[in-house]
Amino acid sequence: MRLKATLIASAAILVATPAFAHDGEVHAGDVLTTYADIAEAAYRDSLDTAETMARAVDALLAAPTEENLAAARDAWKAARRPYQQTEVFRFGNAFVDDWEGKVNSWPLDEGLIDYVADTYGSESPENPFYTANVVANASLTLGGETIDARTITPALLSGKLQEAGEIEANVATGYHAIEFLLWGQDLNFTDAGAGARPASDFDPANCTGGNCDRRAQYLKAATDLLLADLKEMADAWQPEGAARKELAEKGEGGGVATILTGMGSLSYGELAGERMKLGLLLHDPEEEHDCFSDNTHMSHLDDVLGIQNVWLGRYEGPDGDLTKGASLRDLVAAKDPGLAKEVTAKIETTVEKALAMKARAETTEAYDQMIGEGNDEGNAVVQAVIDGLVDQTRAIERAVAALELDGIAFEGSDSLDNVDAVFQ
Repeated sequence: MRLKATLIASAAILVATPAFAHDGEVHAGDVLTTYADIAEAAYRDSLDTAETMARAVDALLAAPTEENLAAARDAWKAARRPYQQTEVFRFGNAFVDDWEGKVNSWPLDEGLIDYVADTYGSESPENPFYTANVVANASLTLGGETIDARTITPALLSGKLQEAGEIEANVATGYHAIEFLLWGQDLNFTDAGAGARPASDFDPANCTGGNCDRRAQYLKAATDLLLADLKEMADAWQPEGAARKELAEKGEGGGVATILTGMGSLSYGELAGERMKLGLLLHDPEEEHDCFSDNTHMSHLDDVLGIQNVWLGRYEGPDGDLTKGASLRDLVAAKDPGLAKEVTAKIETTVEKALAMKARAETTEAYDQMIGEGNDEGNAVVQAVIDGLVDQTRAIERAVAALELDGIAFEGSDSLDNVDAVFQ
């Protein structure tokens, strides 16, 4: 059973008004500008790499060969890198939180989208749309409403199918819907191997899996929708964009609190807890973030790098372009130089541990194997990253205190805070 993260205090950020104006050469307003500039650059890179993926998808659909499928998969993985480094902008920014579910919701009940193996089962007590199979059905009945799905369009996916029945597992859009379509189910549990969908699943002339024309429609629609959603967020962080305006309206104290809320919540409740510790406790590969592609190690690493980017006020895009400026580290150092060094060192340690996890995934075993039951060595590699994340969160909490910010709430997780609840 999927256990959702619990927010340990109000999501509203209530802050005192700290005296940032006398911090020497460091000004909170400059820190907020750097933060917004990094968001703009990273979301723009997410859009650019998704456009490259879209061209690879078009090539696959025009010529459904194994080579073109491999190229589309590689492009999907490349597109994930800058996007995952934007997740640090969640939790504190309502504009981002209200939007994020359209592009990165997980886990998903893949039977909503396409065919699945018999081991998947035919029904779920929690989800009446568990095996709706949009690809195979031109007409769907959802919640008593008959839906015309003869043509699979972005509007159908986002307006009718995403979270159908208000069920979060009905993920019809975003990176993970595209991932499932490109890879298919990973049926290896904790053995080696990712999803193995054949390119012929997209070839109407030599169709495997049935409904190849509709599967191609779905992949095209989901990809086009992702591009539109990413453009919306990239535009929102431009100088006159809605996300920048929302941040500015909070004032300096509220803006800095937003940065710290995103760092602490991603570090602790979301990444250390829901994405890593929960799967490790259950030894369940269904709890890995990029479960069809075996790309989870990279997604976790990029989340860690995203936190470091914001702390250091420095982001390097896929093309090597740098965005940098006044940083949160600078602001904390003006108050407590030793604490700033401590936070920097702890984040660097977590990055090193995440890089070790990446190295193991690329040379020894995939992430879903690392979290498998009885794999003490693999479990330890994952646990080391979790420990690093928890440790750096405690240092981030001390940075909150040093900046005299009150009422900041980091997201929690039962897998860290109430382990017994995980097994109930």
